[in-house]
Amino acid sequence: MIKKILASFFILLFIFSFENIFSSQGNNLNLNARSCIILDRTSKKILFGKNEYNKVKMASTTKIMTATIILENCDLSKTVTISKKAAGTGGSRLGLKTDDKITIRDLLYGLLLVSGNDAAVALAETCSGSVTDFANLMNEKAKELGLNNTHFETPHGLDSDNHYTTAYELAILTDYALKNSTFLNIVGTKNYTITINGYPKNLTNTNELLGSLNGIYGVKTGFTNGANRCLVTSCKRGDMDIICVVLGCDTKNFRSSDSTKLINYAFENFEYVNIKDLVNSEFNIWKESNSNYFSIEKGVTSNLEIDISEISSPIIPIKKDDISSLKVEFSISKELSAPLYKNTSIGKFIVYTSSETILEGNIISCQDINKKDIFFYLKDFFKNYSNILNNVSLNF
Repeated sequence: MIKKILASFFILLFIFSFENIFSSQGNNLNLNARSCIILDRTSKKILFGKNEYNKVKMASTTKIMTATIILENCDLSKTVTISKKAAGTGGSRLGLKTDDKITIRDLLYGLLLVSGNDAAVALAETCSGSVTDFANLMNEKAKELGLNNTHFETPHGLDSDNHYTTAYELAILTDYALKNSTFLNIVGTKNYTITINGYPKNLTNTNELLGSLNGIYGVKTGFTNGANRCLVTSCKRGDMDIICVVLGCDTKNFRSSDSTKLINYAFENFEYVNIKDLVNSEFNIWKESNSNYFSIEKGVTSNLEIDISEISSPIIPIKKDDISSLKVEFSISKELSAPLYKNTSIGKFIVYTSSETILEGNIISCQDINKKDIFFYLKDFFKNYSNILNNVSLNF
């Protein structure tokens, strides 16, 4: 009986430990979101993903693209007159009426803080003349940014079968949008007063995490019956800067709690590592241990200088538990043939940990090495012949 009890105890202990391991790795966050992602802004590395490449409706997170198009194409100080179509747009609203007068800048605050669908249509009409033409601009921008699984039909994101994105592409779009200082300032504003027809109107940001969770500085909420609750969040603590996207949550509380879980997971489990310094250090050690390494067939020399290719993201977040297992390996061709040109790839390097591949790149030649021609052989012949004659004369 005691043996059975002990056996049951150890089984339960093992299960508990196993669950804790998975929890620490982000596999047991108990997320409600249908799809989500954590994207590191510095390296563009995905720190966590769940169905991040699935095409889904995105509701008012659409307005991240709407604002981007306006900021890149319009004079924000311009005052516009609200059309009947814009004033009649349903869903979440700024409260615009037909013939209201308001600046484009204030429309942007109404778009991004209170998620005004009426403001979205007004901005689209001001920029392009119609919602359809504005959607074309949105899709052109999506193509420019490489968002191949994103398509827009409206500036507000009300449900439509051909209006969709992915969590990953929405994160990429958000990263781009945040590079605009005006966008960055607006989405980080908790309260703001706009003017409609000369009268003030106070706005409060619908982003429930802004001002309540450490490091949050944007970005945008969303809700439709088709998309459910959505939230795109940007957060920076210390040097680490991330974007968190949750799509398809059942309730506002779930989108808040999922976002909080993911954000805390990222900052608790990852740390920036200077991969470029690590690779360079290991590469210098390799070169010191492999002098006279190359044999270049028919080359005028075998003294080849080599280097690593450019590392586009030298700083990469690594799981803290994996940092001690970081390794760099080099695979470099020894037998080469002339002619050999500068920047030719002659090998590979790989950076990895016990759980993942971090980075791969090329080893490249730093110079041209010409192929021996007839003149080289003649010059070599006469040089050797001269040496023989000199040796003969010295013996006499």
